[in-house]
Amino acid sequence: MKTGKSQWKLQFTSFLLLGAMTWSLHPTLGNEESSSSLNDALSADLAEQYMTPTVDPSRMHFAEHFDDLFEHGNIEKRWIKSKASKEDVAEDVAKYDGEWKIEQPIRVILSGDYGLVLKSKAKHAAIASHLLLNRPFVFKDKPLVLQYEVTLQEGQECGGSYIKLLSDGDNLKQFNDKTPYTIMFGPDKCGNDVKLHFIFRHVNPINGSIEEKHCNKQKERLDDLFKDRRPHLYQLIIRPDNTYTIRIDHKTINEGDLLSNVTPPVNPPAEIDDPNDLKPENWDDREMIPDPESKKPQDWDENEPAQIPDPKATKPLDWLDDLEEMVPDDTAIKPDDWDNDMDGEWEPPLIPNPLCAKAVGCGLWKAPMISNPNYKGKWRPPLIANINYQGKWAPRKISNPDYFEDLNPFRMTAIVAVGIEIWSMSNEILFDNIVITDDESVANEWASQTFDLKLKTLDRQAQTLWNRALRYMNYKPAYWGAYFIYCSIPMIAYIWFLWTRRDKKNDAKTVSGLTKKTDDYTATYDKNASTELDGERSNKNDLNVTKNQHHDSNAQEEDDGLDDEKISGEDEREPEQWNDEVNDGMVNFDDIKNVEAEEGLKKRKARRD
Repeated sequence: MKTGKSQWKLQFTSFLLLGAMTWSLHPTLGNEESSSSLNDALSADLAEQYMTPTVDPSRMHFAEHFDDLFEHGNIEKRWIKSKASKEDVAEDVAKYDGEWKIEQPIRVILSGDYGLVLKSKAKHAAIASHLLLNRPFVFKDKPLVLQYEVTLQEGQECGGSYIKLLSDGDNLKQFNDKTPYTIMFGPDKCGNDVKLHFIFRHVNPINGSIEEKHCNKQKERLDDLFKDRRPHLYQLIIRPDNTYTIRIDHKTINEGDLLSNVTPPVNPPAEIDDPNDLKPENWDDREMIPDPESKKPQDWDENEPAQIPDPKATKPLDWLDDLEEMVPDDTAIKPDDWDNDMDGEWEPPLIPNPLCAKAVGCGLWKAPMISNPNYKGKWRPPLIANINYQGKWAPRKISNPDYFEDLNPFRMTAIVAVGIEIWSMSNEILFDNIVITDDESVANEWASQTFDLKLKTLDRQAQTLWNRALRYMNYKPAYWGAYFIYCSIPMIAYIWFLWTRRDKKNDAKTVSGLTKKTDDYTATYDKNASTELDGERSNKNDLNVTKNQHHDSNAQEEDDGLDDEKISGEDEREPEQWNDEVNDGMVNFDDIKNVEAEEGLKKRKARRD
């Protein structure tokens, strides 16, 4: 009864521990009114605050939130999907047939917030839209501010998620990689090559040729942007003073000057090497020359080899000189298609002599090679400074015929459209809240109504331990089981500890009970044995009389008998030691019963005698 009660208590304690752990991991459990996820509750609170931002053409050159396009179900209301094909590419992958849709994020953060999602992967995809009111952005005296959001919902291993500001919008249905653009900006990754592009196309003022200029790479790594599956805000600001700033999530990660922080430089060098200038034949550009007065020493022997046989080495006594190192393979069989006329006489292949493997060696013995102490190699005269040294020759400089000086590269080609032309091995790439303006405060205001609100929602969701765990696991359900097992280890260890303690207590109780039963059994056995030796069964009164008459003498005899037993070497172990031996499996209870029964019988016979 007590053992069952202990087991029930142990199980009840285990369930309490499991419930406490589950409660700590997911605080909403156990509350019927909040049975829905805490994420949904927090999202709902802030979702009421979200309203689609207003597009103001007087302050913006382009603004796209995509929210109303979902309601109308017509993405081509403002965007044009490309039907073009890439040149010099296999026909099966040349088409721009990537699939675009207007959807909410997989992980909904704000209700009613939609974005442009690339649904396909390993396909070329292109889509574009004209600026507001078909009014181009002209680079004059106001800065250009480009801002947009990207959420890599499935992460990204190889592909881009950048935006192009197009300088040609006449035929957006044929938008492809060759379509002229003014600026390309955004993240790109393939393997370990992680980039944040800012490329602008500069027009040569002399011949009209166009050359791409790449900004210098930022110092910090951006790997987490392609793994965390969170929305990120990318912002590019180019100012009339030729400075630029690049921010991610309102944090500046790169900045510089269009004249000095791009590759290749905007302006070519004023002078170049004269291609017609040739090095004179008598030009001596040897800084060091062999000493002409140095002579080879007479004792210098160039014929000495680098290594020689070791003169101290001797052949081992058990070396087998008469055996060959390689012998024909007796098991080899001549191929059926072997033609002696064509292939020659067939001979079995050679294999290492098996007799040599059991000896120190066989065949022709040779002493091992050692370094030759007399080796000096080929003699060369030492080097001295060249008195005729004229320095390193270089062609003369001439004026660069293609030189120009553009001190204001900010004056780029006007922008007429926004395009997304990418190829990616990952799908579910979401673009949202694209803004082009000449006022930085307008872009920040738009971000406060969209991106910043998303961050607040995500931060509030991350306040719970459960959501922090999901965030660290990248929201991958496959990790949940491993996380639960990890958290269960302390509970399992505690249950195991209680279980082993219970087993030890039960063993101790079992040993004590068996000892008590053995004593009772011995007393009963002695009583019966005494009755049988007397040859008759006494009644209760006779036994009482006999017991009273012989009480004193029996007590004395028992004391004497006990003393004799002690002298004879009977085991007088302490109860604690006896219990230890029982626990260790050293005591056999059947043997105990037999031995004690025999001892009791001997005692009774001794008393009778």
